[in-house]
Amino acid sequence: MTVWDDVVGQEGVVATLRSAAENPAEMTHAWLITGPPGSGRSNAARAFAAALQCPDGGCGHCHACTTALAGTHADVTIVATEKVSIAIDEVRQLIQLAQRAPSEGRWRVIIVEDADRMVERTSNVLLKAIEEPPERTVWLLCAPSPQDVVVTIRSRCRSVVLRIPSVEAVARLLVERDGVAPDVAEVIARAAQSHIGLARRLARDPEALARRAAVLAVPASIHGVGDAVIAAGDLVEVGAAEAKAATDERNAAERIDLFRSLGAEDGKVLPPTLRAQVRQLEEDQKRRATRAQRDVLDRAMVDLLSLYRDVLVMQLGADVELVNTTTAADVRALAAASTPEQTIRRMDAIGVARTRLASNVAPLLAMEAMTIALRPQG
Repeated sequence: MTVWDDVVGQEGVVATLRSAAENPAEMTHAWLITGPPGSGRSNAARAFAAALQCPDGGCGHCHACTTALAGTHADVTIVATEKVSIAIDEVRQLIQLAQRAPSEGRWRVIIVEDADRMVERTSNVLLKAIEEPPERTVWLLCAPSPQDVVVTIRSRCRSVVLRIPSVEAVARLLVERDGVAPDVAEVIARAAQSHIGLARRLARDPEALARRAAVLAVPASIHGVGDAVIAAGDLVEVGAAEAKAATDERNAAERIDLFRSLGAEDGKVLPPTLRAQVRQLEEDQKRRATRAQRDVLDRAMVDLLSLYRDVLVMQLGADVELVNTTTAADVRALAAASTPEQTIRRMDAIGVARTRLASNVAPLLAMEAMTIALRPQG
C-alpha cells in the first residue's frame, strides 16, 4: 500500500508527482492539477502532499502519510469551499499561513481544491504569494482545466493533467475499497461515468441510487407542457431538500459553536457588537446551501445527458457500451420515439440549462425551460 493507491487510472501523473517528491531537483513551489470532475484531482493533491511529508516518499502507513491523507497534518492545509466562490479574506489567511515555516513536516503544503472558484480579484491577491513563496512552501491548486485559472497564476505553476479513469479502474477501486461485488461495481462505475467520488457515493448510499433512477425516469414522464412544468418543480424540490439535508446539521452545529465562543445563548437578544458575526455566519451558510442545490441539480442534468447520450448511441447504431445499462428498455423507447436530430436538440437544451444555472438564473426557470424542451415533438 502507498499513498498513490487511490489515484486511479493516472499512471503518468503519479510517475511525475512521485518523481518530484523523491527528487528535490524536480520540485517546484506551485503546481496546477487539472482534470475533469471525478478524475481524482483532490486525491492526487492529497497523495502528493503525503508523499512530500513522508521520509519514504509516500509509504502510506506512517504518521505523516495517514495524517496528510486525512487532512489533519499540521503542515498540510486543505481548502475546499462549499460556497459559490472562495472569499478574498480566506485567501489572505492562506497567504499569511504560507509565510510560516513547517512546524513538524518537511514542507508547508497548501491545497486549494477549488481554485476555479476564485474571482479575478481574489486570484490577483494570491498571485504575489505564488510568485515569491518561502523556500519550504508548496501550493497545490486544483481546477477542472487550466483555462479555469487566470493566466497569470497558470503561467507560474507546473501543470499536470488528469484524465477520466477507465470504467474497469473505477470498478476495481469499488471492489477493493468498498467491498462491492464485481458485477455491481461495473454497473455503478458506468452509471457514474467513471466519476470516482460519485461512484463511491452510489456504492455506499442506496438512496443516491434511487434519486438517480428517479431523474432518469423524468423524460418518459413528460408528455406535454404541463408535465414538463411539474417535472421541473420536482427536480428543484429534490435539489433543495437534498441540499438542506446535507447542510442543516452542520449549520446548527456551527451556530451553537459560534454562540458558545461569543459567550451568548442561542435565541437570546445579542448586543449590537456581536450581531455582525452571527449575520456573517448566516450569509456563509446561505451561500453554501445555494452551491449545494446547484451541485445537486447539475448532477441531475449530467445524468440526463448520459441518458440522451445512450439514446443517440442506439439511434445511430454505434458500437459502444451504454452508460445506463439498467435502463436499456427506456433508452430503446426514447430512441424509437424520436430522431437523432431531436435527441441532439434535447442535449443542447440540457447544456443551456447548466450554463444558465451557473450564471445565477433562478433554478426553477432554468429547469422549466429545459424540461419543456424535452417534451415529445408532434
